[in-house]
Amino acid sequence: MNTTTAPSIAELLTDDLLTKLDVPGPRYTSYPTADRFVEAFGPAEYRRALQQRAQGAVIGGAPALSLYVHIPFCESLCYYCACNKIITKHKSRGAEYVDLLEREVALHVADLGRGQPVSQLHLGGGSPTFLDDAMLGRLITLLRGAFKILPEAEVSIEVDPRTVDRERLRRIAGMGFNRISFGIQDFDPQVQAAVHRVQSPESVGELVAEARALRFESINADLIYGLPCQTPESFQRTIAQVAMLRPTRIALYAYAHLPQRFKPQRRIDAMELPSAEQRVSMLRAALTGFIGSGYVHIGMDHFALPDDALAVAKRQGRLHRNFQGYSTQPDCDLIALGVSAIGRVGATYSQNAKTLEEYTDALMQGQFPVVRGLALTRDDLLRRSVIMALMCQGRVDDESIELAHLVHMREVFVPEFERLKPLVDAGLVDVTDDAIQVTAKGWYFVRAIAMVFDRHLQADKVRERFSRII
Repeated sequence: MNTTTAPSIAELLTDDLLTKLDVPGPRYTSYPTADRFVEAFGPAEYRRALQQRAQGAVIGGAPALSLYVHIPFCESLCYYCACNKIITKHKSRGAEYVDLLEREVALHVADLGRGQPVSQLHLGGGSPTFLDDAMLGRLITLLRGAFKILPEAEVSIEVDPRTVDRERLRRIAGMGFNRISFGIQDFDPQVQAAVHRVQSPESVGELVAEARALRFESINADLIYGLPCQTPESFQRTIAQVAMLRPTRIALYAYAHLPQRFKPQRRIDAMELPSAEQRVSMLRAALTGFIGSGYVHIGMDHFALPDDALAVAKRQGRLHRNFQGYSTQPDCDLIALGVSAIGRVGATYSQNAKTLEEYTDALMQGQFPVVRGLALTRDDLLRRSVIMALMCQGRVDDESIELAHLVHMREVFVPEFERLKPLVDAGLVDVTDDAIQVTAKGWYFVRAIAMVFDRHLQADKVRERFSRII
């Protein structure tokens, strides 16, 4: 009889290992990452990618699209925020913004045709719930008129709990949203005051309960560790409170303090930030707490209940990753609408103008508001396949890569296999004659493993623009 037990989180994630791997690195919602986009890719290149997709659809059909709409407005400023946002209390700006989105949608319909099937629609921000019911309803009607939102489509929205009540949630559900994400970040009053985002556990709990009663298929809670005034003890309380709310998914992000890049973060006192040792303790506590509460660790910073579609997809090897993070949706083109939104069409990435003025100006001239992007090279596509296989399936089979890209893995990636050796020695990854397999311990550090195959990252070594992987 085998009486051995699986090692605990504390045994797997030692202080030495966590400290050694606490380095900046990409989150790999794409490869190459957005910092590699160039201004040489503009409206003309983006339109050509759309037209090529449309031609492909005529010849042999095209897979369903994913849609992302960025709503940049927020009524108040959260000091930790690194998102593209506009702080205002003037609701009329929302109506004007929907006017602009209508113009951008019309440009896409002109090149793609009306009624392209959509299997995933996500509204992010900013705060999408800045839009009142009339504006939000008009936007959904606009999108349903231009695209064919499939009956089984995932239709999700990010919600600032401070901006909605239970009645508003009912109206949102009535518009066809079937997935919802609440920005919680932390429940400790001192931390909330330090980041200028105050909301009670009771009020959030009421919303989560209402969302469950409304039968949203997925209820996500966003958390951040590493915020000012956080301690391992205070964050432990937040972990317990969130676990009791029982959202179907949890996203746990590490705060990246980059005040030189993000002006709101200059309001945070760096002396109040937790130490590296405290951050490590918070991460370990979160992993222990959520897994101990019955959640499955999906990868990186995502957790889900065992019967959630994300957990099922992981068990079945069907995980995917896009600009919104882990997804159950097959790899598909992403049409991104709104200020600063990032999309993917074919072998290209694109990003819209980051300022409302520049975005508006382009649309008024009848042009796509794309200001930068990238046409992927053969090498980019090869490395993207390897990185996404690691991030999503935790395994790369030589044969599948070689058949898809007509290369020999062990000849193309000689330096990369050398760089894997310390990770093999650390027990994070196994390398056999025909595959790379992420271990159970390695899943907690999958970004570090994927970084080995990032040619751009290895070439310049400048990583401070990324969040730390711990």
